Amino acid sequence: MFLIGIDDAGRGPIIGPMILAGVLIEKEQEQDLKKLGAKDSKLLSHPERMRIAELIHKEVKKSHVVLATPAEIDEAIFSGENLNTLEARKMADVINNLNTSSEKIKVIVDCPSINTVAWREKLLSFIKKKTNLDVVCEHKADFNHPVVSAASILAKVRREEEVAQLKKRYGELGSGYPADPITKSFLKENGKELETTGIFRKSWATWKEMFPDSLTSHEKSAQQTKLF
Repeated sequence: MFLIGIDDAGRGPIIGPMILAGVLIEKEQEQDLKKLGAKDSKLLSHPERMRIAELIHKEVKKSHVVLATPAEIDEAIFSGENLNTLEARKMADVINNLNTSSEKIKVIVDCPSINTVAWREKLLSFIKKKTNLDVVCEHKADFNHPVVSAASILAKVRREEEVAQLKKRYGELGSGYPADPITKSFLKENGKELETTGIFRKSWATWKEMFPDSLTSHEKSAQQTKLF
């Protein structure tokens, strides 16, 4: 029996990508992950996440990470799709990459939607091969299942790496979350100048409130469609 754990990081920021990560293990390896210190990534410091992530890569049979860029997120929202659907597509990409055999696999996903039943159906619609899968979608799965905790750590570490690269290129921008004062200040001072760099999620309310005259072509098109 195999397990796949999947989680995200960076769902809420206005700067940078959202990360989706998955790990594949044998059922018996769950306790090994626990011994490594795998737990909900939010309960770990950055150095702890970095250290444990290296151990996870050595322990698991396979892992896979995908990004949802700010442009992809904006496209999904402005086109009428929502973030939950985009996340279902991206998580399905992770599952499709990890599910390469006919072995029975239990997939445990930290569900991003309040409606776990409906979101699970959407996720299943994007999975290519389902016959060998038992897909479970739960809230707080990253807290309750070591295999999802491991995925949570890999996703968080990759998100931190992406933010670090952005800081090298554009300067101190904080965590990227709208509530972060450093991020707010960076956005206010540099938003217009860096508007075309692709680092901002312009479908976010924070961007629209700060730059009300800066509608993207997708949003203009969506608004015009609503008029007819």
